[in-house]
Amino acid sequence: MKKSDIHFQVELDENSLPKAIRWDASDKEGEGLESTKSISLNVWDNLNHSTLRIDLWTEEMSVAEMKRFYIDILGGMAQTILNSTGDEYMSEEMKDLCDRLVRHVNEENSKK
Repeated sequence: MKKSDIHFQVELDENSLPKAIRWDASDKEGEGLESTKSISLNVWDNLNHSTLRIDLWTEEMSVAEMKRFYIDILGGMAQTILNSTGDEYMSEEMKDLCDRLVRHVNEENSKK
């Protein structure tokens, strides 16, 4: 059986806020740690039937990037729910939400 490892390294400042985030995975292209501005990790807790979440970002992540990041996450989740359950209604609702959020962000950016 094949195994894959994913590793996150988070450097914290004096207030325990993320200063730098790096990651590596045994199956990723290239070798060594790669920098990123944000991670969002969700894990299903079988015992409590709930989701455990870790959301971290550095101060270098702009508000615009953060909004784009979460719209992309929602879009990916829409595809995952379709692939894993075949629930077209739920997938389309999530995609529609992404479309509305993109319009909101575009309108917001055009006012600046």
